Amino acid sequence: MNENKPTFESSMQRLDEIVNLLNNERETTLKEMFYTLDYYGIAYDKTRKEVKNKSELPKIAILSLETPRCWHWSLYYKGTFFDPEHGVMNDFPVCNRKYYWKIIQST
Repeated sequence: MNENKPTFESSMQRLDEIVNLLNNERETTLKEMFYTLDYYGIAYDKTRKEVKNKSELPKIAILSLETPRCWHWSLYYKGTFFDPEHGVMNDFPVCNRKYYWKIIQST
């Protein structure tokens, strides 16, 4: 087994850490999202960019999506969308508006 690959248990522990860090029971704001990325030392471009097609996205990005039900956050990584409402997908869910913030990978 790859020692660097996160396990379900380690992922859940990290999720618990983030929940405790934010300490809220409502939607996460942009300010809170930036705070969490900063806290964990994750570099990102603070410029919000509108996106129409998957091909416009960088390798990894935080997404803000206006779906028919609500606005929510999603993660895009190497061609795959990880969405809390719609699951793992190969393309955007149905959205009226789509924005992203690029995550800057360390070299």
